[in-house]
Amino acid sequence: MTSWLWLLTPLGASMLMALSLVPLGYRVLARGVVFADLAIAQWAALGSLAGMSLLPDHTVAGLPASGLLFAFIAVAMVHLILKWVPEHREAMIGILYVAGASFATLVVSNDPHGAQQLARTLNGDLLWVTGPALIPLVTITGAVLLWQSTASERTRSLSFLPLFAVAVTTTVNMAGIYVVFATLIVAPLMLCFLRGHGLFAAAAYCFSGHSVGLWLSASLDIPAGPAIVVSIIACSLFGAIATQKLPSLRSSI
Repeated sequence: MTSWLWLLTPLGASMLMALSLVPLGYRVLARGVVFADLAIAQWAALGSLAGMSLLPDHTVAGLPASGLLFAFIAVAMVHLILKWVPEHREAMIGILYVAGASFATLVVSNDPHGAQQLARTLNGDLLWVTGPALIPLVTITGAVLLWQSTASERTRSLSFLPLFAVAVTTTVNMAGIYVVFATLIVAPLMLCFLRGHGLFAAAAYCFSGHSVGLWLSASLDIPAGPAIVVSIIACSLFGAIATQKLPSLRSSI
């Protein structure tokens, strides 16, 4: 049993990710702009890659300054898309994502370790997260919970995209784009929108998926990112099929 205690840190990170990203993912689905989160995550990863050579030691509250900057640039572009071309928003946000992914490839094209860096932005390395890396995640989780439980609807609407950008930057650097997207979208979609469960249930099943994925990765020596994504989907699908509708807890998380 002692040999598995090292998993407590990545499990703690997974719990914080579920608590912070599931409410934001619910809001993304409610706004009907699902690919915005993927585009912002990609631009946060692009900023982190660019910053490795230009600002390798420059951080803001434990986060890469370049990642935050590029995430906020993506937020501004998403806002302009929603304002100016709402009828073509998904197509425009898709272009934004593809541009970010292409720029990321160009940034590392001359780096002999570029392929590994790109793979890390996609799949992350949550299994090896360290204790100090949890500090900014604890802060953003607290901010999200306050935003969800106490803010007025107008405040939530105005602060959503900036809060989302910080949360995505925090988690992409830790877990990768795929895990962040799955954590944001899968459980809220399957449990909240398709079955009417509350956010607490969605976060619980999302965390279960993280836990199973981490255990599979550690046990079978397989990549953590894909294992977690598949496990989130499996646990959320199981929850949607096996459980009855629960009282709504959306306002209590």
